[in-house]
Amino acid sequence: MASSARSEHYDYDLFVIGAGSGGVRASRIAASLGAKVAVAEERYFGGTCVNVGCVPKKLFSYAAHFADDFRDSAGFGWDLGGKRFDWKRLIENKNNEIIRLNGIYESILANAGVEVFENRAELVDAHTVRVGDREIRAANILVAVGGWPWVPPFKGSEHAITSNEVFFLPELPKSIVIQGGGYIAIEFASIFAKLGCETTLVYRGDKLLRGFDEDLRQFITEQIAHGLNLKLEDDISEINKSNNELEVIFKSGDKLSVETVLAATGRRPLTQNLGLENAGVELASNGAIIVDEQFRSSVPSIFALGDVIDRVALTPVALAEGEFVAKQLFSRENTGKDPVLEYNNIPTAVFCHPNLATVGLTEHEAQDAGYEIDVYVSATRPLKHTLSGADEKAFIKLVVDQKSDRVLGIHLAAQDAGELMQGFAVAIRCGATKADFDATIGIHPTLAEELVTMRSKRG
Repeated sequence: MASSARSEHYDYDLFVIGAGSGGVRASRIAASLGAKVAVAEERYFGGTCVNVGCVPKKLFSYAAHFADDFRDSAGFGWDLGGKRFDWKRLIENKNNEIIRLNGIYESILANAGVEVFENRAELVDAHTVRVGDREIRAANILVAVGGWPWVPPFKGSEHAITSNEVFFLPELPKSIVIQGGGYIAIEFASIFAKLGCETTLVYRGDKLLRGFDEDLRQFITEQIAHGLNLKLEDDISEINKSNNELEVIFKSGDKLSVETVLAATGRRPLTQNLGLENAGVELASNGAIIVDEQFRSSVPSIFALGDVIDRVALTPVALAEGEFVAKQLFSRENTGKDPVLEYNNIPTAVFCHPNLATVGLTEHEAQDAGYEIDVYVSATRPLKHTLSGADEKAFIKLVVDQKSDRVLGIHLAAQDAGELMQGFAVAIRCGATKADFDATIGIHPTLAEELVTMRSKRG
């Protein structure tokens, strides 16, 4: 991708639509490289992650974990007496933190010299965007508008809320049905169950978390069923509203009356009514913008990244994509070659209870890629629970290439699994072998040491 320079025909070198993680990173880096940059944001700074995604969800997860902590403390001699949870206080404090983060993102743009338009932007053609009643010309346009929750069509689906609304419920519901089996669904199922809400999770599959390692899926499906009503191989057929209750009718014929229904059934790229058709930008069947390895769309001057391209819907990935695009467009060190952003060995975590984390290949992915593999699996009771009395277990799985001894994948279920996995992700990216793991001295007593003391292969 050749470097791009502004000409007298354009108002900006780069115009970014969307001030989420990827858009802000691209804007800041491009401006630091000397480009004249503007960004338009119609909703909130920081995008999904900051406002209705990763950040508030993790805060809710922390809140829910205190239920376990209070329970576990009894086995260690603590008597906490009466305990009361205040949902409204959590919401208020969460809102204050999000407002603070919104300001930080806005300051990042201002300090970088990026002009900000707090308005909706729509494409007019390959180099023109309409912002309010103004038309702006840009040498390059970057679309980083993210995604939006999707609710499947069924009778009464309008009565279901999504992950956007769940962060602003005025009261903690006494009962809830959560539809879905992906990470958003099981995270909220864990959160509401731990906060004392009578929770039902319904999923059409036979195991949760499609796409994750099969053993990890089986483990978390069994673990999560301990604290809530789990309905597998079923789905919502209909919702009927009566006064303040929702009658949920399942495809199995079962019925359940609850206060709230949360549809956590996935997100889709937010490309509707954006004017992409005006510029001739090609879209996939689900509305995602089709881009090449340099994030260029079918129109050479228009780029896209993040959730709107539907590749890897993770905030750190969007950040990496934003930096990649900005440097490819404006870095003086650009050699004229077209490098590729690697998506291999991306670590990720699921903040259910217990947490999950994974990096590298699943067992099936490794087999499909032609590897002959050794598999190491351990399900253990953490030391903490020998006194707490809780029946929560931890799960560890290593997938190892027999020929090279390289560790191809790690799959983990444990408290703070994401914190634990980050360091091991570095090791995987550096090509660590099972022998490297075995030669590493463990930190005792920790769960982490289990990762470097696994010696028995699964038969």
